[in-house]
Amino acid sequence: MQGKSVLITGGAKRVGAAICRRLHGAGANLMLHYRASAGEARLLQAELNHTRPNSVSLIQADLLDLNKLPSVVEQTLQAFGRLDALVNNASSFFPTTVGEITEAHWNDLIGTNLQVPLFLAQAAAPALKKAQGAIVNLSDIHAERPLKNYVVYSIAKAGLVGLTRSLARELAPEVRVNAVAPGPILWPDDESFDELSRQRIISHTPLKREGTPDDIARAVQFLLADANYITCETINVDGGRNMAI
Repeated sequence: MQGKSVLITGGAKRVGAAICRRLHGAGANLMLHYRASAGEARLLQAELNHTRPNSVSLIQADLLDLNKLPSVVEQTLQAFGRLDALVNNASSFFPTTVGEITEAHWNDLIGTNLQVPLFLAQAAAPALKKAQGAIVNLSDIHAERPLKNYVVYSIAKAGLVGLTRSLARELAPEVRVNAVAPGPILWPDDESFDELSRQRIISHTPLKREGTPDDIARAVQFLLADANYITCETINVDGGRNMAI
């Protein structure tokens, strides 16, 4: 990754921050996107730039405003002169039960998890083709096995897997496109999974433990840096959870 430039959406905290730290540690320059997490974004930028000056830039944007996506790509090119990789990490996650789903739920969940990755990839495609680059989408094991009471989220992530495959065909041979599907890594901030629910999920995971954000970051780094003959794939990073649901 030495000297390469990576655009990461939702990179300020949680899994996104772990991806930033790992790719930066491998030598990449980062355009770190955030929407509302300005404090976390600035702290992470300062931490990484202290290690390697001028290697991390920030961009704030509500990606649901599709008109802003070309500017996100353009600002990355202005900062680093090239774009070698796009990591579509930003995501909304909340329950939507049948009978209570609204158009606003649909627009948020489909927008962040499917619409934005498509239109951002489209905006980035010329630069990525020039760099012989790669895209990694952050999917979810529930794309294949829907999570109860999370109807729209599960649909959105299933669509993201389909988008990964379609883009892999459309952008080949210059650009590789893959996805990483996390299992039980970090629990939602809203405490929607109580301790009993968490233990039940872990007990039904073959490796009998939670993963870490760095487990996901390692998979992303592999797909970007060490998988030159892999495209159109989704890697489950879930301790085997997907076969036990």
